[in-house]
Amino acid sequence: MRMLRTVPAMPVRDIKQSIHFYCDQLGFTLGYHEKGFAVLLNHEIRFIHLWEASDESWRSRDLLHKPIASGAESFIAGTASCRIEVEGIDELYRRIQPLGIIHPNAHLRDRWWGEREFGVVDPDNNLIEFYEAH
Repeated sequence: MRMLRTVPAMPVRDIKQSIHFYCDQLGFTLGYHEKGFAVLLNHEIRFIHLWEASDESWRSRDLLHKPIASGAESFIAGTASCRIEVEGIDELYRRIQPLGIIHPNAHLRDRWWGEREFGVVDPDNNLIEFYEAH
């Protein structure tokens, strides 16, 4: 047995807003969308899944005894992160920087372990880090 690939699944509050962000700002294409779920592609490869965490029922529940009931509570959106390996990170950074979505503590930098990286935040504050080995 060997594992071949991971596909991150990012919790978001508003699936349509997030599809717009990931496609129009980060350059993904929409491969599939059904109520509360989307598959985003890059060069025909399944790359990121989005799932809608929009359950607001937690606001009227006894949170001490049952903070999570559906697993799609809205407070879960914005708690995820993923890393995406790229080629041409400098070009990608130049394209994304003017959009104002770079994480304030994750501008383009070289890391001691041999990667060049930067991070962006989506509309829910999920972190997406792009990196390139060098």
